[in-house]
Amino acid sequence: MMILGIVVFVIGLLVSIAWHELGHLSTAKLFGIRVPQYMVGFGPTIWSRKKGETEYGIKAIPFGGYIRMIGMFPPGDDGRITARSTSPWRGMIEDARSAAFEELGPGDDKRLFYTRAPWKRVIVMFAGPFMNLVLAVALFLTVLMGFGISQQTTTVSSVSQCVIAQSENRDTCKSTDAPSPAAAAGLKAGDKIVSFDGVKTDDWNRLSDLIRAHPGKQVPIVVERGGHDVTLHAKIATNQVAKKDSHGQIVQGQYVNAGFLGFSAATGVVRQDFGQSVTWMGDRLGEAVDSIASLPGKIPALWDAAFDGAPRQPDSPMGVVGAARVGGEIFTLNIPATQQLAMALMLVAGFNLSLFLFNMLPLLPLDGGHIAGALWESLRRHLARVLRRPDPGPFDVAKLMPVAYVVASVFICFTILVLIADVVNPVKIS
Repeated sequence: MMILGIVVFVIGLLVSIAWHELGHLSTAKLFGIRVPQYMVGFGPTIWSRKKGETEYGIKAIPFGGYIRMIGMFPPGDDGRITARSTSPWRGMIEDARSAAFEELGPGDDKRLFYTRAPWKRVIVMFAGPFMNLVLAVALFLTVLMGFGISQQTTTVSSVSQCVIAQSENRDTCKSTDAPSPAAAAGLKAGDKIVSFDGVKTDDWNRLSDLIRAHPGKQVPIVVERGGHDVTLHAKIATNQVAKKDSHGQIVQGQYVNAGFLGFSAATGVVRQDFGQSVTWMGDRLGEAVDSIASLPGKIPALWDAAFDGAPRQPDSPMGVVGAARVGGEIFTLNIPATQQLAMALMLVAGFNLSLFLFNMLPLLPLDGGHIAGALWESLRRHLARVLRRPDPGPFDVAKLMPVAYVVASVFICFTILVLIADVVNPVKIS
C-alpha cells in the first residue's frame, strides 16, 4: 500500500507537470511561436515522438518539465538570438546568448517569442501556472463536494464535567473546579446542537465562535436527541481556551479568555456545498501565501531537523520526495479507501496550488520573472508614446540573467536541504 500511494502521487506529479507545460505550449502555438520541444521530466529521454514541428517526450527524472520556444530573448549586440526553455523547475539555467542559431529555421525570424506583443507573452508565461491553479481547484472541488472532508461537527462526542483551563492540559477534575455549563445544562453525548441562542448552527466553527462570544450569558440551546428537539439552558462560563488565527485554525501554545460550554465535538466526513468549498479554498490559498512568505524563517529549523536530529515540524517545507512519502503513508492509514483516495487527491491539489504561487513570484527563471519583464516592457513603451519619445524596443530580459543565476542557486541549495531532511527526518502524518 505504501508503494501504491507513492505511485499514485508520482502519476499525479507527472500529470501536473504535463498539464503546466501544456498551458505554455498551447498558447505559444496559438500566437504563432515555434516550439521545437515539449518534455515531461529531465535527464535522458525515455520516449519521444515528433509531430509536426514539435518533439514530444518523456525523460527519466520526473521532477519537472519544459517546453522550448525559440527567441525567448532579443538579439544581443552581436545580433545572435538564443532559444530558451520555459521550464519552471530548471535546475540549470541555459546561457542566455549561446548556441541558438542551430534551432532557427527558414521563416523563424517572424516566429520568435520576444517579437510578440507583451500581452501575448504574459498570456504564454501565465498559462502554465494558471493550468496548475485550474487543476488544483478542480481537485479540491472534487474532494470537498464529492468525497467530503473529515471535520468537527455539531454533534456532541463527550461532555466535560468541570471547567479546566486548556493551558493546564489535564482531564481530571479537582474539587475546586466549577461544574461545566454543558454538564449543568444536561447536555449528553450524541446530542446534535441545532441552534445556539436562537442562531441555527450546522457548522462547528460557527458554533465555536458563538460560544466564545457569549461568556457569562444565559443562552437557550436546542439539541436533537432521539429524533426530537430538546431545549436546554446553559450559563456560558469564562475560561482560558486556545486562540484561533484569522483562518479559524487553533494557534498552538496560545490562549485567550472566552466563552466556554464544555463538550468535545464529534468528527465526521462532511460533504461541502459550493459556497463552503469556495470559502475553504480561499482559506487554504491564504495559508499557502503565508507559508511561502514564511519559508526563509523556517530554514534554521529545517537545517536542525536535517543535521542535528531536531524534531521535524508538521508545517516544515517538504519537497517532492517528502510528498511522495506522505502519499505512500496515506494509503497505509486505517481509514476507508474513499478517504485514502480523497487525501491523495488533496495532496496533489496542494502541490498544484504551490506550483501556481511559486511560479508567480516575479523572479527569473520562474514564469513570474518573464511576466514581470513583459509588463515592464509594455510600461516603457506606453510611457514613450505618451512622452512622444522613440520606441525603446523590447526589454532585454537576458540582462537579468545574473539575478536568475542567484535565484536558481538559492533554489537548488534549498531543494537539496529539503531533500536531505525528507530522507533522514521526514514529515509524517501518523
